[in-house]
Amino acid sequence: MRFVVTLFLALVVLAALHPWLQRLGIGRLPGDLRFRLGKREVLLPFASTLLLTFLVYLIGRLF
Repeated sequence: MRFVVTLFLALVVLAALHPWLQRLGIGRLPGDLRFRLGKREVLLPFASTLLLTFLVYLIGRLF
């Protein structure tokens, strides 16, 4: 259950920081879904979320 909550929170943060993170290449990994609904572009960064969650986990384990 914790993993699902963490994944959801990471998706929310990535969606909010998408314009800045896109310059770093986050959001363009294989597994990140991007599609248009009308005039809106929807991004579901599954692979980026897993990568960033894993990096945060490793940093947390080091400290």
